[in-house]
Amino acid sequence: MPQPQSKQTVRPLVIGAVMASMAMVAIEATIVSTAMPQIATQLGGLNLYSWVFSSFLLTQTALTVVFGKLADIYGRKPAMLAGIAIFVIGSVLAGFAWSMPAMIVFRLVQGVGAGAILPVALTVVGDLYPARERGKVQGYLASVWAVSAVLGPMAGGLLIRHLSWAWIFWINVPIGVLAALLFVLFLHEQQQHQRPAIDLAGAFLFTAAIASLMMALTDAGSPNHARVGVEIAVFVVASVLFVLQERRAADPMISFGLWAHRPIAAGNAATLLAGMALMGLTTFLPMYVQGVMHRSPVEAGFALTMMMIGWPSGATFTSRTFTRVGLRRLLIGGTLFLPLGAIPFVLLTPQGNPVWAGVGSAIMGFGMGMLSVSCLILIQEIVTLSERGSATASNLFARNLGNTLGAAVFGAVQNYGLAHASGLPAVSADQLKRLLSAAPGNFESNSAIRFALHHALHLTFTSMFVIAFGAVISMLFMPAIEIGRLRGSVAKGDEATHTHIGIDA
Repeated sequence: MPQPQSKQTVRPLVIGAVMASMAMVAIEATIVSTAMPQIATQLGGLNLYSWVFSSFLLTQTALTVVFGKLADIYGRKPAMLAGIAIFVIGSVLAGFAWSMPAMIVFRLVQGVGAGAILPVALTVVGDLYPARERGKVQGYLASVWAVSAVLGPMAGGLLIRHLSWAWIFWINVPIGVLAALLFVLFLHEQQQHQRPAIDLAGAFLFTAAIASLMMALTDAGSPNHARVGVEIAVFVVASVLFVLQERRAADPMISFGLWAHRPIAAGNAATLLAGMALMGLTTFLPMYVQGVMHRSPVEAGFALTMMMIGWPSGATFTSRTFTRVGLRRLLIGGTLFLPLGAIPFVLLTPQGNPVWAGVGSAIMGFGMGMLSVSCLILIQEIVTLSERGSATASNLFARNLGNTLGAAVFGAVQNYGLAHASGLPAVSADQLKRLLSAAPGNFESNSAIRFALHHALHLTFTSMFVIAFGAVISMLFMPAIEIGRLRGSVAKGDEATHTHIGIDA
């Protein structure tokens, strides 16, 4: 009897599903930021405000690596559908939140779903497209983040005005259902008969270690030193136990050999440092434009939005040139744009023009676009198909951890600068709040506080420049990669991919 033909994967519709699922996660950051003041007013618990954001990032970062490994073991489709389901459930529950603690718990659930969606989505792209086509697709995915950054605040404002804040979460339900249906109908993988044992202990210990580290970083500036000490102790103990567990596990959650592989280590180190620098830009640029230059929030938003124009531009440029220029040159070039873009921030003055801040923001965004696409293509091509999920997740994990480290480091630098401005007493949080809420253009009010904030943010931007330059140093350890050799590995990867997933272009 003739063998029945396996169903074919329809790439354009699967990429549509990938973009829809990634859009849920991308828009969530900006749309929730817009609605949080009203949510906090209605639910109370203003002292827990920052944890609504931190809880999401905590579980997202901690579980990115876990779901990357699960995608390698069980396949991309099951991991992706699980992530979408968890994210949608968390969104529905968040819309029904009755208190800030409940909102934080439901945001934790959303973060678990996001920790699955992002690495597995990028792994699916790596499976479906050879490297020469993949860069273009990743440029499309970068545009999802840019569009979400622009539409998020607008959509949040409209939903709050005409419906209620709950709809900023519930809007994910139809998007998630559509994405899940497209994956079910049009992504077809071969059945994997091998079922390695899951390293549950390793997954638990890794999650505990990363969660406690991120909590310690989040609480680093708080006066509760005892809690920070407990969190650091948990991190150390969980890390030691994790290393011991991974050395004895038959199929470890994290392959130390994979993470220590020189190209992956260099790429992830540069990505971590770039993530730190990016956090310095996104967190403190609006504060400088509004608080020191006394410009309007619209001007501050313009300066920051320029990064969202530069990012997809850098991703698109890389996707069209890497086969001719070479990945190593683009990786080094991408990191060079980071300190170059940071220079205008170091040179900012209270009387300066925010246009220069926008120029620096665009340059840094362009570098991030180049770096992110080049790193993903490189990492996905130098590993086997069975390790692609884990390798992709390691890069996203490095970026997320860099964001968290950046928030802690730059926050500490800013606090130090505010407390040690020459000839001025330490600036309190209330004084800083009054300065940021003052009318734009009023240069005479709070002049001493403005000077102190300028001093503190100058230190912060200088630190950002140093860390961005560190990304360049990290990338210099990237070994030379011949495009011919890469094409050879692509050919093998294509063959492996097509035996794993039937494709109908």
